[in-house]
Amino acid sequence: MEKVRLEIVGLSYSQTQSGAYALVLGEVGGKRSLPIIIGGFEAQAIAVELESMTPTRPLTHDLFKSFAISFGIKVNEVGIYNLNEGIFYAKLVCEKDGQITEIDARTSDAIALGVRFKCPIYTFENILASAGILLDENTDFGTDISEEEETTTAEKGSLSAYTIEELQIQLNEALEEEDYEKASRLRDEISRRID
Repeated sequence: MEKVRLEIVGLSYSQTQSGAYALVLGEVGGKRSLPIIIGGFEAQAIAVELESMTPTRPLTHDLFKSFAISFGIKVNEVGIYNLNEGIFYAKLVCEKDGQITEIDARTSDAIALGVRFKCPIYTFENILASAGILLDENTDFGTDISEEEETTTAEKGSLSAYTIEELQIQLNEALEEEDYEKASRLRDEISRRID
């Protein structure tokens, strides 16, 4: 079977399922996308890594990465290998001392670990052909992980009242309190001013 490489193109609050999130994986060098509905915890774990945030305490996926590295285990790739009744099945392809081992995982957990190991994500052509969709090139998913993150004009105005130093202090406090949604908004405001 032909493998197809995917990349994360978006993460946003699901409009179809309450409390769920849509992780959108795009075909590298192609136009098809694979939308996957995932839970809030996993969405947050993926977003934290994608946005280079450093939580004050390690999240579960960070703990797994530290554990794996401590024992010389490397995650080489994530493979989405099956789709059955709307459920995606994934595996982690791991290596230790030259020996390759495949570990079954929920797709959301596999991707949360994959982004931490900076490894490629693959699926098979038949899965992409059956579940893939064509998205408008102008679709912007960003990495919004909740409805509350959709920053309003009023909120942007209130953030603009702060200096970069004050925003940085608020960002550090948000990370310490593990309020990653607020931290994301603050980081975006700081980045907007620096760029």
